[in-house]
Amino acid sequence: MSSAAGCLRDITATDIMDYMQVDHPHNLKEMWKMKHATPARIGIGHCGPRYTTEAQLRFLASHAAANDAVFNEVPEEVVKELGVFEVRTKCSDKHEMLLRPDWGRIFLPDARKKISENCVHNPKVQIYFGDGLCSPSIAANIPDLFPTIKMGLEDRGITVGTPFFVRYCRVNTARTIGPLLGAEVTCVLIGERPGLLTSESMSAYIAYHARPDMLESEYTVVSNISRHGVPPVEAAAHIVDLITQILEKKKSGVEFSNAE
Repeated sequence: MSSAAGCLRDITATDIMDYMQVDHPHNLKEMWKMKHATPARIGIGHCGPRYTTEAQLRFLASHAAANDAVFNEVPEEVVKELGVFEVRTKCSDKHEMLLRPDWGRIFLPDARKKISENCVHNPKVQIYFGDGLCSPSIAANIPDLFPTIKMGLEDRGITVGTPFFVRYCRVNTARTIGPLLGAEVTCVLIGERPGLLTSESMSAYIAYHARPDMLESEYTVVSNISRHGVPPVEAAAHIVDLITQILEKKKSGVEFSNAE
């Protein structure tokens, strides 16, 4: 709604890449090329040594969105729309997940039983989704990301297990999921820590023969999956290629990267 109707203009309605407040730029065309090449905060103008009021308000709005991304829950409706079942880690809420990251890696017996009873066992690849530190990433990315990965892998004759959603999820839930379902490769699509550029970003952590004693360096990671980073469909194609190579080389992480 417009200010003429008695409402303030929504300054966040304009994407940061389409927002510029530089007065009389020397080369307007090149300035816009730079703006459209990155979501970084360039060309936002200044008032003396300070930001303009609108630039400062945009900064605060992005900061608030990042906070919300961490603390808000993934709505149950989103999980239902994805057509998957839900389990929780040992954490009872987001605050506990942040204060006890070790609990965000643990499943209680009931959750382990639910996963075991509802999932196909011994798939080549087991993929599941986790809220992690960015709840909006699930609705923003999974509808395009997961089906494209699944279709790409199955087109190559690679079986994909039953997907599900983990609430209050940390990356190292993979150390339990992999051996519990007997997956050769385990891939968790999880919300990554938000910043001021996007509050919808996701990462894929991929492990060959995930197990309780595996090292952090054994994960192969695809990060910055979002409309402002690597678009979900493009990321899916890359993930399919990576998983295919991981299955061929039978290793992931640093060893995979160093393999000839």
